[in-house]
Amino acid sequence: MPLYPEIEPYETGMLDVGDGNRVHFETCGNPYGRPAVVLHGGPGSGCTPYARRLFDPAAYRIVLLDQRGCGRSTPHASRHDTDMSVNTTAHLMADLELLRRHLGIERWLVWGVSWGSVLALRYAQTHPGVVSELVLTGVATGSNAEVELLTRGLGRVFPDAFERFRSQVPEDERGGSLAAAYSRLLESPDAEVRERAARAWTDWETAMIPAPPRSVARFEDPVFRLGFARTVTHYWGNGHFLGEGDDGGVVLRDAHLLQGIPGTLVQGSLDFGNLLGIVWRLQRDWPGSELVTVGDTGHHTAAPAMAQALVAATDRYARRS
Repeated sequence: MPLYPEIEPYETGMLDVGDGNRVHFETCGNPYGRPAVVLHGGPGSGCTPYARRLFDPAAYRIVLLDQRGCGRSTPHASRHDTDMSVNTTAHLMADLELLRRHLGIERWLVWGVSWGSVLALRYAQTHPGVVSELVLTGVATGSNAEVELLTRGLGRVFPDAFERFRSQVPEDERGGSLAAAYSRLLESPDAEVRERAARAWTDWETAMIPAPPRSVARFEDPVFRLGFARTVTHYWGNGHFLGEGDDGGVVLRDAHLLQGIPGTLVQGSLDFGNLLGIVWRLQRDWPGSELVTVGDTGHHTAAPAMAQALVAATDRYARRS
């Protein structure tokens, strides 16, 4: 089951969401089709045309947006004077509701990757009446345990890269949250400090999460690199602004709230997030969900087998009454 052909949006816009922020969105496919919204990863990656190809354009009204501070949304997180205090999970969920109402959509399928799956899950838990289905990949739940795995635990797997990553943090902060320490570096008034921290953070990202060349190339753009690193450390260093619950975090704790929302979890068998077993626990505690494991694949959607599984999921939901 191949990807759908490349398409262009039939509508683009900038939505004023308050706090001085304007969020870029686009819609493509069938204007009268089944609504679906795409939540990109990062936090801070921005949406890409690739996601459009995971939906049948004859069946879906596909909505993509750049979350606050990234992509074409303004102001961009790479600007030191951008206020990150108004960039939290609660703000992003409120933005989704503003966009949904702006587009006149009653309910929509929510598709999320990596951080986008965290946002999608919490959005569905707090706004269940507007979510028709969930399709999630590179699944995460935003718990402190996941952040600790990605910023410290994988140092055992990639020791050389980890030592370079940790060496950028002041020695007296190396025993604490490395994400929070990097977030402080990226808020420094010294531009050189911010630039070194952004480079070190993205070098660690590419070491621990192998990605296609096109994704890695984005980190060579200094604006993207700085905005991405600042945003992801802002979220990771603050518990994703979710409030930490017991046994893995509030999203996993509240999995039962997803009852009644059909969902498909598409997970690569080689995704390092699997080391915590969270995707299996989420599926177990979410009535009506299914887990599709794709062999020999890691934490990205570009692998042909991953794309095939994701298209199969959206095709199946397109036929749902």
